[in-house]
Amino acid sequence: MNDKILNIKIGFASIVIFRDILKTKVIKKLILFLEVYDDTNKIKVCNYYSDFLYELFKYNDNIGDYILKQILKDENIYIHKCTRKESINKNLEETLKNELEFFSYLSSFDFSSLFEYDHSKKISQLECKNINFYDIYISHIKEIATKGYGIFYKNNMFTLDDKKNIIPAKYQDKQDIKQLYGYESERNKVISNTKALLYGKKANNILLYGDAGTGKSSTIKAIANMFADEGLRLIEVKKTQLSFITDLIEKLSLSPLKFIIFIDDLTFSSNDDTFTYLKAILEGGVNSFPTNVVVYVTSNYRNLIKENFNDRTGDDIHIEDTIQQIMSLTNRFAIVITFQRPDKDLFIDIVLSYADYNKIKMNREELIKQAESYAIRSSGRSPRAAKQFIETLL
Repeated sequence: MNDKILNIKIGFASIVIFRDILKTKVIKKLILFLEVYDDTNKIKVCNYYSDFLYELFKYNDNIGDYILKQILKDENIYIHKCTRKESINKNLEETLKNELEFFSYLSSFDFSSLFEYDHSKKISQLECKNINFYDIYISHIKEIATKGYGIFYKNNMFTLDDKKNIIPAKYQDKQDIKQLYGYESERNKVISNTKALLYGKKANNILLYGDAGTGKSSTIKAIANMFADEGLRLIEVKKTQLSFITDLIEKLSLSPLKFIIFIDDLTFSSNDDTFTYLKAILEGGVNSFPTNVVVYVTSNYRNLIKENFNDRTGDDIHIEDTIQQIMSLTNRFAIVITFQRPDKDLFIDIVLSYADYNKIKMNREELIKQAESYAIRSSGRSPRAAKQFIETLL
C-alpha cells in the first residue's frame, strides 16, 4: 500500500475529538477513495476520486478550508470542557494537537501526486494550503464567548424542534436597528437591558406589549443582530413549546454566550394552563435564573390574556382565580414596555424616514396624503403600515 495513503487512513482512523467530521459526505467520499486506491481497476479509482471532488466542490475547492470550517463549528468534548471551565488532562490536550496537525498535513497534501501512473489523462487538482490548524483552533477557543461554537458559530437566530433540539432558523431575519424609525425611547430600554446582559451585569426579563405593527418583534430581532458579534444569540420558543423552557434554560446556562429567549405574540385564554411553565421560570425556583439568559416576550395584551364575556359569566368556580393567575404574569417581568399606535405626526415622521432611506422621489404633501389614505385602507397608522406603503411605491 502507498505510504501516503496509509498515513492518511491511519490519521482518519485515529480521530477522537473531531470524530463527527467522519460523518460528513465529503470525508466519507474521501475515505471511500482511499479504501479503493490500490484496486487494479484504475477507472474505478478515478471514479471514487471524482465522487470525492464532486462533494467537496459543493463547498470549496480545497480540503483545508473545508475541514477548517467543519472543526470551528464542531461541538465536541474538548470545547465542552472549555466552556464549562473543567480541567483538561494532558492526554486530551495531546490528542487535540495530534488531530489538528493531521488536518494541517491533509490540507497541504497534493492528491494529484497519487495519479502519477498516468500522465496522459488530466486529473482534477486541489489547491494545497499550509494551514496551522492548532494555532487557529486555540484562538477560536479563546473567542468562543463572542464568536460562539458548534451551531452557535455562524448563526445568531434559532428555533426549537419538537424534540427540544436547538436548530438554526432557516431564514434568519436580518432586521437592522438603523431601519427602525420612531419609538427610540422604548427601544433604548431594551438595548440598555441587553447591554447589561452582555457585560455580565443584572439584566431583566422584558414584556413588550401594544398595538400590532408597532415594531415589538422587529426591535428584539434587530437587537439580536446588533449584538451578534458580541456573543448574543436569540432562540425563539413558541407558545406550544413552553413546556421545554426549563430544560432549555438549564442547557444554556452552561454556555459562555448570552441568550435571548424570544416568545412572540403571546396570549393565553382563560382556560389555558400552559402559562404555568412560563410563570415558574419568571418566579424562579430552587435554581437561580442564569446570568447569561433573559426572556423577551411580545404581546398585544398587557396582561397576556385574551378575555371574552364567557370568561366572566362562566360557571367554573375557579375561573376568576385562573384569570388572576394569568394576569399576574405581567408582574413577573421587571420591565414592561408599551408600544402604542403612533399619532399622526409620528406616523408621518416614520413614513418620511422610510421614504428617505429608499430614495423615494415624490412631493412631500402628496406622499403624506397617500400614506394617510393607505393607513385608512389598511389596519390604521403603524410603522408596519408605513413600511408597507413605501414598499408599494417601490
